[in-house]
Amino acid sequence: MQVLYFAWMRERIGVPKEEVETDAETVAELVDELKAREPRYAAAFADMASVRVAVDQELTELSASIKGAREVAFFPPMTGG
Repeated sequence: MQVLYFAWMRERIGVPKEEVETDAETVAELVDELKAREPRYAAAFADMASVRVAVDQELTELSASIKGAREVAFFPPMTGG
């Protein structure tokens, strides 16, 4: 699946997107796998209260299933202005 990172998530991880093979069934399990990769991922996902997620371009929660998903995107909360 394609995993996309936006704003400071992209800056901390160092890439805007990557292809990820995973056995994770939920977003939370995917996050745990990514955090275990190396310190830059652990830093990017350290405060999940500051991270939003979309699965196949639909906003969702960490408990959401990613089985069959083509894309998971991580980004900070959007602000108006």
